[in-house]
Amino acid sequence: MGEWIRIDLHLHTRGSWDCLTDPEAVLDRAASQGIGRIAITDHNRLGVARQMARRYPDRVIAGEEVKTREGVDVIGLYLTEEIPKGTPARETCRRIRAQGGIVYLPHPFAPGKGGSGRLASALAPMVDVVEVFNARLRSERRNALALELARSRGLLQGAGSDAHSVAEVGNASVRVPAHPNAPPALLEALRRATIHGRRAGPHVFLHSNWAKLRKRWPPGRGGA
Repeated sequence: MGEWIRIDLHLHTRGSWDCLTDPEAVLDRAASQGIGRIAITDHNRLGVARQMARRYPDRVIAGEEVKTREGVDVIGLYLTEEIPKGTPARETCRRIRAQGGIVYLPHPFAPGKGGSGRLASALAPMVDVVEVFNARLRSERRNALALELARSRGLLQGAGSDAHSVAEVGNASVRVPAHPNAPPALLEALRRATIHGRRAGPHVFLHSNWAKLRKRWPPGRGGA
């Protein structure tokens, strides 16, 4: 491992209901983009992430993006047990901590999935890392508000591609000192993080929508 490493802290694989990507292809793409480690954070599912983390213990962080009862997403990093969809946001944070995980607040000011910031301040005392750059957000201001939240509360800063297709992997990352793949080490490394990212084009949402359709109506089901 080199002196520094880049990590994409938020991305998806076929474990998510709106994604079809093969996790091995995601990992290969990350390597080709100079990303040394990824956090697999499938929606309300931990299975693929745990499997990949066991297979590649230095290159994968097992995570889950939980859709809370309030409709706001909260990510747990380094999880060992899946947290059910619909768990209240505060309880989600407590369950992440109880597993020895890291509470990562993704796209806190995004409409819908971030609640346009309505829970950001309330959850801040329970959060370890705020995602200050999400490559899928169309509004630069929403990322800027997340950065303002992190700075005002003295919270660590993260970044993620939120990739739902292989081509998106690496659109955002943090550059941190090389460290063991464990929660305390990551938190310490993030104190020296620099944020890198480029916004994804609007076409990426076609991948998510196509995945939803394929999973709802798989080939061979129904039709003429």
